[in-house]
Amino acid sequence: MSLTFRSADSVAFDIISLGEIMLRFDPGDGRVRTTRRFVVWEGGGDYNVARGLRRCFGKRAAVVTAFADNDIGRLLEDFILQGGVDTRFIKWAEFDGLGRNVRNGLNFTEKGFGVRGAKGTPDRGLTAAMQMKPGDIDWEEVFGKQGSRWFHTGGIFAALSETTAELTIEACKAAKKHGTIVSYDLNYRPSLWKSIGGLAKAQEVNREVAKYVDVMIGNEEDFTASLGFEVEGVSEHVTGLQVDNFKDMIKRAVADFPNFQVVATTLRDHQRLGRDMLARRRVPRSQPLAEAGNLRPRRRR
Repeated sequence: MSLTFRSADSVAFDIISLGEIMLRFDPGDGRVRTTRRFVVWEGGGDYNVARGLRRCFGKRAAVVTAFADNDIGRLLEDFILQGGVDTRFIKWAEFDGLGRNVRNGLNFTEKGFGVRGAKGTPDRGLTAAMQMKPGDIDWEEVFGKQGSRWFHTGGIFAALSETTAELTIEACKAAKKHGTIVSYDLNYRPSLWKSIGGLAKAQEVNREVAKYVDVMIGNEEDFTASLGFEVEGVSEHVTGLQVDNFKDMIKRAVADFPNFQVVATTLRDHQRLGRDMLARRRVPRSQPLAEAGNLRPRRRR
């Protein structure tokens, strides 16, 4: 593995993420359909990476996203600031007073219990983030004048609309131009890609993004569906996963995209969590999480 970082004193940030941030509604131990009370906070897959690095390790973090300029957007901004993440790159969209033209995303989530799985009900149509497009963000300011050692984004944001897909590619190109490490979480969601071209569009976009990625993250379904790799025993409908076959697929991914310095994935088989990581031009190695730094699986929250 060989990742070359920009020096810390030459940039303003250690990590910048690009993605949608929604207001999350949590009914506690109840159900969304029956509760009369929610606890709210902010959340977004790409943003969570930046916030986690800020809160856990004290890294300088910033987020690139967009909000409708109303009280909900300002509440989200306040949550982000409380997490210590810089908000200077947020794009504010004028609110029309109704939400006919632009909104902020809401995400209603409930915990699983017993045989009942966890469930999420997003309400994210017409959000400011999904309307972001190439040219909205001054990437020369973000990665050139300000600068960051690491940039993270993923397939959920890319799948929100035709324009967010284009913006994701634009951002990754700009980051690489300025020597910033790029990580990308494939995170394939068929429901998001369905209305903008489905599986074919997902592969078109993700294979273009992959050209600029140093650290690629995804599970077995992500690599087969998002990048179009087909290896015996591995498909987008994975059952009875054969780990050796999956390792073969990772080797092929690195062969097709030699810019990949690290490929990281989590595999679950019979409720056992595992970790796999591939360093470029090295044999993939797998290790149960329980043996990796004394980590222990945690219940989903």
